[in-house]
Amino acid sequence: MQPVAVVTGASIGIGAATAASLAGAGYHVVLAARRADRLDEVAAKISSQGGSAQPVVLDVTDRPAVEAFARDLDRCDVLVNNAGGAVGMEYVADAGPADWQAMFEVNVIGTLNMTQTLLPRLIASGDGTIVVLSSTAAFITYEGGAGYAVAKHGEHAIAATLRLELCGEPVRVIEIAPGMVRTDEFSLNRFRGDSDKAAAVYAGVREPLTAEDIADTITWAVTRPAHVNVDLLVIRPRAQAAQYKVYREP
Repeated sequence: MQPVAVVTGASIGIGAATAASLAGAGYHVVLAARRADRLDEVAAKISSQGGSAQPVVLDVTDRPAVEAFARDLDRCDVLVNNAGGAVGMEYVADAGPADWQAMFEVNVIGTLNMTQTLLPRLIASGDGTIVVLSSTAAFITYEGGAGYAVAKHGEHAIAATLRLELCGEPVRVIEIAPGMVRTDEFSLNRFRGDSDKAAAVYAGVREPLTAEDIADTITWAVTRPAHVNVDLLVIRPRAQAAQYKVYREP
């Protein structure tokens, strides 16, 4: 029977690229996200390339909806907790609590909801894998990034704790922590639609990472032999030596 991978936030960016990559690796991919039109486009593209994909409209912060989704799923071998994002760059003194709550809900509670409800299926598969897509912001913060860092620190804590709690069960827990990745919407959403500010993040950086780079890394980690667990993998572009050390061409 074909193994099943569930990818959240699969309508665009890293989620869409990961879904396509896992489909290419032989998985039937369940695409979960809020935007039906985007999901249909991704599923159609995967199908046109010979892959198997099923789009499902789902808000990972809606617990009853997630529980219903899990009940309808017969099998789950891989769960990729990708849904997330950042809102705003205000300093702590000026940040809006609603923005922090929104980031925490989708990044942390969304990961919790999906992991809790699908864990029985992952264990039953006999060889389950949970992927948590965090960020280098899970380990170090920066001015204007506290709310996002709080959420990503939370995801890191979930992955590290879950790995301890599942020791002895046939389930791996993999955390992928990207640095600078240029995708269609991440920075644009963070800067509330200001395209100039969004573009400035990558100014002078010849090759920031792409969604496909992260998707390739996730697929590589997931397809290691069952006894091999990639606990934590930090991935940055060559131009980014650390959070504050980025080479920018004139």
